[in-house]
Amino acid sequence: MLNETPTLAPDGLPYRLITLRNNAGMVVTLMDWGATLLSARVRMSDGCVRETLLGCASPEQYITQNAYLGASVGRYANRIAKSSFELDGVRYALLPSQGENQLHGGPEGFDKRRWRIVQQNDAEAIFALDSIDGDQGFPGNLSASAHFRLTEDNRIAIEYSASVDKPCPVNLTNHAYFNLDGDQSDVRHHTLQLLADTYLPVDEMGIPQEGLKSVAGTSFDFRDAKVIAQDFLSDDHQRKVKGYDHAFLLQAQGDVTQPAAHLWSQDKKLQMTVYTSTPALQFYSGNYLAGTPAREHGEYSDWQGLALESELLPDSPNHPEWPQPDCVLRPGQTWRSLTEYQFIAH
Repeated sequence: MLNETPTLAPDGLPYRLITLRNNAGMVVTLMDWGATLLSARVRMSDGCVRETLLGCASPEQYITQNAYLGASVGRYANRIAKSSFELDGVRYALLPSQGENQLHGGPEGFDKRRWRIVQQNDAEAIFALDSIDGDQGFPGNLSASAHFRLTEDNRIAIEYSASVDKPCPVNLTNHAYFNLDGDQSDVRHHTLQLLADTYLPVDEMGIPQEGLKSVAGTSFDFRDAKVIAQDFLSDDHQRKVKGYDHAFLLQAQGDVTQPAAHLWSQDKKLQMTVYTSTPALQFYSGNYLAGTPAREHGEYSDWQGLALESELLPDSPNHPEWPQPDCVLRPGQTWRSLTEYQFIAH
């Protein structure tokens, strides 16, 4: 027999996987490369187990996919227009990663790094990462941590924190894609309630071109739960980006005890509720998932998974006027965000 040599990560070392478990039968798998959520399996009311996260069949496939599946992204999640911003009178040029714009922290963002495992047990894992001055164009040395917990009431709690030695915009998030039906089906059959009064229109590249708009009377009104397909591609704001890929300013305003969103599987047997301390959620309906390696069968197709990314509004470094906390972290301060995804089987 041939000895199968494990595939190594780009830094020449093995990938390290961590498994979290609770007494409710939920099992969550994490990887140190990109501080990535690989899998979240929920025990259903009938005793069956349902996978809720999109993922690849093996760790090395995460290196080649460009959908940021389950990864921790930073220093700045979402987009910064023209890969540039001004801070304290100085103009900073960032490394672009989507056309002329920077997406999710640059071409070598935090999703493409090995995070150190600081602590791990059945209930939690803590990862840490250091980012040097000038990394992807950002100023200052930054230290980040990612703390994943699995609670007994089936919450995946993700707390990011960061500190800097020079002022710098910071906006870390996790880019998990959910499909609560547990298969490679169309997530537009899911039902979504997004508790937000305003959303941010964007151009074809996902860059905000105008201010926040009321969701009232638009296809972006999810204040009452509705099937995602109901108003899908029904207006120009969606058609520009092949569906929903927009930030919503939440009613909860950073109150982590108030729900930000509820999501239901097509069969209504599984619900997910999102809580977050961040001001906004980016709802992305998986418009460009086609070709991404899939865990079970070949490749994903468009709209087979959706993301509800907790974060600041996109391009915030260039829009200090927006009604949210300042995106700039300064020395002596600690940046924190807490997001919880709770799974409820019916």
